[in-house]
Amino acid sequence: MAAQCCCRQAPGAEAAPVRPPPEPPPALDVASASSAQLFRLRHLQLGLELRPEARELAGCLVLELCALRPAPRALVLDAHPALRLHSAAFRRAPAAAAETPCAFAFSAPGPGPAPPPPLPAFPEAPGSEPACCPLAFRVDPFTDYGSSLTVTLPPELQAHQPFQVILRYTSTDAPAGHSVCNRSFFPCFDTPAVKCTYSAVVKAPSGVQVLMSATRSAYMEEEGVFHFHMEHPVPAYLVALVAGDLKPADIGPRYDIVFLPPSFPIVAMENPCLTFIISSILESDEFLVIDVIHEVAHSWFGNAVTNATWEEMWLSEGLATYAQRRITTETYGAAFTCLETAFRLDALHRQMKLLGEDSPVSKLQVKLEPGVNPSHLMNLFTYEKGYCFVYYLSQLCGDPQRFDDFLRAYVEKYKFTSVVAQDLLDSFLSFFPELKEQSVDCRAGLEFERWLNATGPPLAEPDLSQGSSLTRPVEALFQLWTAEPLDQAAASASAIDISKWRTFQTALFLDRLLDGSPLPQEVVMSLSKCYSSLLDSMNAEIRIRWLQIVVRNDYYPDLHRVRRFLESQMSRMYTIPLYEDLCTGALKSFALEVFYQTQGRLHPNLRRAIQQILSQGLGSSTEPASEPSTELGKAEADTDSDAQALLLGDEAPSSAISLRDVNVSA
Repeated sequence: MAAQCCCRQAPGAEAAPVRPPPEPPPALDVASASSAQLFRLRHLQLGLELRPEARELAGCLVLELCALRPAPRALVLDAHPALRLHSAAFRRAPAAAAETPCAFAFSAPGPGPAPPPPLPAFPEAPGSEPACCPLAFRVDPFTDYGSSLTVTLPPELQAHQPFQVILRYTSTDAPAGHSVCNRSFFPCFDTPAVKCTYSAVVKAPSGVQVLMSATRSAYMEEEGVFHFHMEHPVPAYLVALVAGDLKPADIGPRYDIVFLPPSFPIVAMENPCLTFIISSILESDEFLVIDVIHEVAHSWFGNAVTNATWEEMWLSEGLATYAQRRITTETYGAAFTCLETAFRLDALHRQMKLLGEDSPVSKLQVKLEPGVNPSHLMNLFTYEKGYCFVYYLSQLCGDPQRFDDFLRAYVEKYKFTSVVAQDLLDSFLSFFPELKEQSVDCRAGLEFERWLNATGPPLAEPDLSQGSSLTRPVEALFQLWTAEPLDQAAASASAIDISKWRTFQTALFLDRLLDGSPLPQEVVMSLSKCYSSLLDSMNAEIRIRWLQIVVRNDYYPDLHRVRRFLESQMSRMYTIPLYEDLCTGALKSFALEVFYQTQGRLHPNLRRAIQQILSQGLGSSTEPASEPSTELGKAEADTDSDAQALLLGDEAPSSAISLRDVNVSA
């Protein structure tokens, strides 16, 4: 059978000698640093079987490749410890292989051991023989977030000769997702520099709806499988799949959004044709609007034109943020956009104060050290310092409409490719030759090179005075709560109805209080009396800030609200800040107890991040809290034994300060 060709030798052919895979290269992100440069990836095909009861994904990956030089010794791909490779095979492919996708054969479910991964069935010309041969492979540990898969290739492979590599695998409890977790979904060149089209066939249990980030989809009811095809080249991190009891709802002209449960670790993700957004963001109209517009903007900046390296993520995020704010200005007015920008830049400066102005992560072009997870580079500088640079470029040309014309030309020139910062800047100077003649890229103190490589805050920030009508009441209320005498100030403050405020105003006010924490205990008591029940009914963006004030000020009467919040919110941006604050003070035992009770519902990456936070300082004395829980004493007593076993992580964070002070979408 053709479906079995990758498991057997062609009739009459002699078995080729199998060379051992070469030793792995030095400790770099192996595929993206070396092997990806030796091949052209034309297309990838996935045959996937979802096995939810076993918490397992069974897959067959068919890579359509050609070597860029004769006889490469091996193909090196990014993989993951959650992924177990069953077999590797080689097949010479016709030039039009990508236009004639293979089918996949799925094993019938039954008792006994788990069935094997799907088998590919290639369309063969009449009278031709299957031409698959097994390949030797090796999986080597690489970093905490991945492994390297080295597959030996036939020695006679010629340059520019199309061939296919077939990998069959299973993956269990895989994290998947942005930025470099899709290597647990399927072996890949997990770098934004490599883009290709893809197709997929997915078999799911009855009643399970499946969606992917694809331009075409179909459901074959008689086969019980879903078919997907993405006709534009995308990087591996944008291949997305969601499955479950999905309920469709038409709310307007077609733009597909899937709202995911609280365990989804990030707020939003711009998967092509299928944006992912965490369901808790539905509580806030303003944050929902901003997130949706930001992800729409990624259709051009990030999806169509992609940063070629993770070190230049600002190319996607800074441009998408600029586009998002151009859209909100046209739609909701300049005051709203200035308020949102002030809120974000305020958080950026707060982060800068914590990290120091010489922190290397404040560069736009951050140097990614070997073995460092690129996801750690997602921070406010990527977004807000990147935005400020793009805004500065728009001001140089003096006309937002002309700058819009430039961005359209930039996208048209580079669509479906990956770029570096110099591509953007060269295009900018070519589009505006008068600015090039003025040497705007070399203006003292505002040099383009300094924008990219200097640490510290943005070299220039936008004028936000048009938002003063919305920011002035925030400053006035904050001043009241920090004035004396407290009784008189609190009475005046309580007369201001913040329930009528915009969400960004309330969040900015609470951020001001956080900046001033720890506050006098009587101030916290008055704040709680005035706002606690009101804030408790507001959205998660508001509640997380109030609860941080509660924790940083050791205000035990409201600690039950912290527990309830951590039991219901599973997003990284809502949980990490609270766990860090809990562990900085006298409430680590309380944090341990809540983590014991909720860890099973956390995304694997988030669970590991919290384990690292909780593991810091184990073995040292921690003062138990007196009120929050009857279980607290037991959790404290077990810290050095059970907790150390539970919280054992592969690496400790390099700093107690994480880059997460505000809502950050991908």
